[in-house]
Amino acid sequence: MREQLNNIKAQAEEALSSVSSIQELENVRVKYLGKKGELTAVLRGMGALSAEERPVIGQLANEVRQFIEDILTKKMKELAEAEKRIRLEKEKIDITMPGRTRSFGKRHPLTQVIDEIKEVFLGMGYQIAEGPEVELDYFNFEAMNIPKNHPSRDVQDTFYIDGNVVLRTHTSPVQARVMKTQKPPIRIICPGRVYRSDEVDATHSPVFHQIEGLVVDKGVTMGDLVGTLQVFAKALFGEDTKIRLRPHHFPFTEPSAEVDVSCWSCHGSGCRVCKGEGWVEILGAGMVSPKVLRECGIDPDEYSGFAFGLGVERVAMARFNIDDMRLFTENDVRFLMQF
Repeated sequence: MREQLNNIKAQAEEALSSVSSIQELENVRVKYLGKKGELTAVLRGMGALSAEERPVIGQLANEVRQFIEDILTKKMKELAEAEKRIRLEKEKIDITMPGRTRSFGKRHPLTQVIDEIKEVFLGMGYQIAEGPEVELDYFNFEAMNIPKNHPSRDVQDTFYIDGNVVLRTHTSPVQARVMKTQKPPIRIICPGRVYRSDEVDATHSPVFHQIEGLVVDKGVTMGDLVGTLQVFAKALFGEDTKIRLRPHHFPFTEPSAEVDVSCWSCHGSGCRVCKGEGWVEILGAGMVSPKVLRECGIDPDEYSGFAFGLGVERVAMARFNIDDMRLFTENDVRFLMQF
C-alpha cells in the first residue's frame, strides 16, 4: 500500500504538470481526490491493515493528499492569472478610436400632433375622456342620431363583431357615454383610434386617429364654437391663421359645418399645399343636435352644446407637408427620424 500511495503521488504530480486549463485541473482533482478517486480508494482499504501499519500508512496518505492539494492550489492560481491576462488582452479598449454613438428614439409624428392638440385644449379647461374601441352599436350610431338602416351609416361602414358590437367609427361614442353619466357643464376632448372599412391608399386607412371635442352647458352658442376653433387654429398653425366655416350636414349636430384654416404655407394666396385654394379643410363641427342631448338624458330646452372632430393623420399630413398617410404606419425609421 505504501508503494501504491507513492505511485499515486508521482502520477498526480505528472498529470498536474501538463494541465493547461481550469477544467483539466478539475478533472485531475476528481481523479485522485474525489469520492471515487484513487487516493480515496486506497484509504478505504486501510481496514485490512494491522494496528501497527495503520498509523504509518495513514500518515503517508495524508502527506500524499496534502502534496496533491498544494500543487492543485498553485496550479489553480497560475491558470486563473493566465486566463485573466488573456481576457484582458481580448477586452482591452483603444481609447484613441472614435466612440460609437447611440441613437435615441423620438415621439411618433402622430403622437406629437396629438400631444400638441391635447395641450391646447387642456389649457382651455377641457378634460380628456376615453372609451372602448370595441363599442356597442347603440353608442356608436343610435345615440348619435344614426338609426339602423339609415343611409348616413354608409359613409361610416365599419367592422362588426356581431349584430350589436362594432369597432367604433369615431370617438363620438365617448361623448355619449360621458353625457349619460355626467351632468353638465361638460367640456371634454376624446382622442383615440377609430376603424372604418376603407381601402388603403394615400389618404385613407381602415385604422386612423381622431380627436373630438364636446361642450355642453347653459347658453352655449355657435359663437362659442367659432371662438374655440379660432383659438385652437392659432395655437396649432400660427397666430395669423384664420378659419372659415362652410355649411354641411352631420346627423349628430344641427347646424353643422366643415371648418377650413387659412393655408399655413402661403397664408391664403394659393400654393401646392392648399391646391391653390388658400384654405385647408381640417375638421367638422356644429351644435349638438337636440335629439342627441335628449337621448343622453340632457334637457335641450335647458342646455345646449357644440361638438367638433378632426382626423389626426390629416392634420399631421398638413402640418408636416406629407402626401401619403401610409408613411405613418410603415415604420420606416428614415421617415420617422425626420420629426
